[in-house]
Amino acid sequence: DIKHNHLKLKPAVFSKDSCYLPPLRYPATCTFKGSLESEKQQYIIHGGKTPNNELSDKIYVMSVVCKNNKKVTFRCTEKDLVGDVPEARYGHSMDVVYSRGKSMGVVFGGRSYIPSAQRTTEKWNSVADCLPHLFLVDLEFGCSTAYILPELQDGLSFHVSIARNDTIYILGGHSLANNIRPANLYRIRVDLPLGSPAVNCTVLPGGISVSSAILTQTKSDEFVIVGGYQLENQKRMVCNIISLEGNKIEIREMETPDWTPDIKHSKIWFGSNMGNGSVFLGIPGDNKQTVSETFYFYMLKCAEDDVNEDQKTFTNSQTSTDDPGDSTPFEDSEEFCFSAEAYSFDGDDEFDTYNEDDEEDESVTGYWITCCSTCDVDINTWVPFYSTELNKPAMIYCSHGDGHWVHAQCMDLAERTLIQLSEGSSKYYCNEHVKIARALQTPKRVLPLKKPPLKSLHKKGSGKIL
Repeated sequence: DIKHNHLKLKPAVFSKDSCYLPPLRYPATCTFKGSLESEKQQYIIHGGKTPNNELSDKIYVMSVVCKNNKKVTFRCTEKDLVGDVPEARYGHSMDVVYSRGKSMGVVFGGRSYIPSAQRTTEKWNSVADCLPHLFLVDLEFGCSTAYILPELQDGLSFHVSIARNDTIYILGGHSLANNIRPANLYRIRVDLPLGSPAVNCTVLPGGISVSSAILTQTKSDEFVIVGGYQLENQKRMVCNIISLEGNKIEIREMETPDWTPDIKHSKIWFGSNMGNGSVFLGIPGDNKQTVSETFYFYMLKCAEDDVNEDQKTFTNSQTSTDDPGDSTPFEDSEEFCFSAEAYSFDGDDEFDTYNEDDEEDESVTGYWITCCSTCDVDINTWVPFYSTELNKPAMIYCSHGDGHWVHAQCMDLAERTLIQLSEGSSKYYCNEHVKIARALQTPKRVLPLKKPPLKSLHKKGSGKIL
């Protein structure tokens, strides 16, 4: 949440019945309501690159199941698709249209790896434009249908899409086959009668040439396009205002923001919409800095009363684990994604409001306890001790009595031992209770060795014992 030029982060977790959601790069995301009147909102995530550099064709549905002052809990489920399933891709768009009380997801554009028959060692990660097919996805039943529209001739990726009611506008984008950024402007209308959907596309004049741009909404019928690239090695410093009125769309340039020198001279920039007409921008730090992975972040307010306000630097300590040279600095430049609404943290969800009921029971979690007489873990100065620790000390459960948590480092447990114990089902006893546990153990009963009696075998007709 952004308030008074301060960025406030709120922890988020997934519910126990959630599916695994990999950390995808460049997926298509959008919000979804069952109908325009519905207040319940879900988030749809499709495609993207997985950590193994593979492309995903899965679709995930996220919803908020609990939100309080402490944290937000999401539920994530995977949606199975049948029919004309879109191939795995990234850099595409997904929107939701509403018509006649129905809703439908729309997938368009993107890039995918070249066919497996053409992939060689040298071209294993080569990508190509996806076919310019339009996919309608029934988000309730998981049915997908592909449409071929004659107006859409070339594949596009990293374009801008704006959805409003039953209409989607496609602007800009990059054609990998031709290595151009055509000044596209398409209007796609989807009608959802009782029978089969009707899809038509119209080519409109007045498009813009841009890729990897950021879209933010400032009014119910007004949007602003920020950032992106107009050439392979040139950022697009001009911002545009897009006004929608009925079936008409108007694109005009807005007054250029007072970009800082760092932003002007940086070859790479990325960011995302933060809601409320605000855009979060990031640029790599100067390579001459001690920490080469440092990034600088800025906020650009595009609301009408804040258009001329200078950008505010949030932090310069954010680091990236990726080497900037390992990724394409232009089309694959949107490194993170936010999806925020104006009312996300309003009302009862103020961060500054303390509610004792929202606090976790530390007697259960036990992370900030004195686990033994020699415990020296200080919550004010604690730093990670094991690589298995994230933001809390590594702990293990002592099975003595009703059980209790102890810090692994206070028990002098090696990291390898900690992992082995956490994976097994055997009980563990801390240093203070291990002697008691041993004393209570009943020695295993050793069964006496049974010696079978010797049997006398008599051979018929013989008096000898064998």
